[in-house]
Amino acid sequence: MVQDPLMLYKLIVLYMLDRVNFPMTGAQISDFMLEKEYTNFLTLQTVISELTAAGMISSQSIRNRTHLSITTEGKETLRFFENRIGDAIKTDVKTYFQEKEFDLRNEVSVLADYYKATSGEFEARLVAKDRGISLIDLTLSVPTREMAENVCDNWQKKNQEIYQYVTKALF
Repeated sequence: MVQDPLMLYKLIVLYMLDRVNFPMTGAQISDFMLEKEYTNFLTLQTVISELTAAGMISSQSIRNRTHLSITTEGKETLRFFENRIGDAIKTDVKTYFQEKEFDLRNEVSVLADYYKATSGEFEARLVAKDRGISLIDLTLSVPTREMAENVCDNWQKKNQEIYQYVTKALF
């Protein structure tokens, strides 16, 4: 077992990211780590920051979410030290994914962001993915920031319904 708690927390984060084929949000990892009482929020933020700085995980911010993925360096490090993660922790991770994989995948497969266009209007970019493949990638121009925010929020709630409507109408 790992003697240094920070090292163990880093290995758990790498282990989690290595077990999925999609990025996870920082909040998803926090939910697991805090629910199992492995560490506290501030320590976990330090762990994620150090892993990012070391190039073991990559981080991408989309609106108010940070999406994390394991890098090649992270995979190599994990391969070398994975035996230092206890079986009980591995079982906890496996159970967490079995219980929540659909929700976890759905959370990061539906993306919505907006930006101010050169025309002065705002453009809301809405994406739904499945296993890394874009199912729909739509950009809507709206006159105000508030409307762009509402479009993005509603996309998070209604993306499946909208995708079904569009495919039914076009096919």
